[in-house]
Amino acid sequence: MIRPATPADIPAIHALIRELADYEKALHEVRTTEEQLQEALFGQDPAAHAHVATDDTEAVVGYAIWFLNFSTWRGVHGIYLEDLYVRPTARGAGHGKALLTQLARICVERGYQRLEWSVLNWNTPAIGFYDSLGARPQDEWTVYRLTDEALTKASGTA
Repeated sequence: MIRPATPADIPAIHALIRELADYEKALHEVRTTEEQLQEALFGQDPAAHAHVATDDTEAVVGYAIWFLNFSTWRGVHGIYLEDLYVRPTARGAGHGKALLTQLARICVERGYQRLEWSVLNWNTPAIGFYDSLGARPQDEWTVYRLTDEALTKASGTA
């Protein structure tokens, strides 16, 4: 049901990314191409990793894209989960839990001490799911982001 993604999964992952963005009311923000995913996941120096969830027909119905982070306080790597998405028609079959279980297993096997992710405040189904697994929100931290014009301005290259 859960396996590492392969280059053949790129079109399915790309389609699921667009579904997730639509669900999060941000489809207009998706710029990712299949070529970019190919390079990021399977290029010469992959910066990200992916696992997919498949159904009984082996069709891809969900995915997790993740990358390594590092804790200066713990002195070891961890996993940052960028996306976790399961197609609505496949929800309730354990795919989401199996994807998170696989990432937790990778953490434990490699000695990583954290598995972290963000969730939109309004996404109560996801929050309930994460709570049921024992995950806890980190309320004392606020995520900041530089993009587009602000990123260019901050770089001093504008």
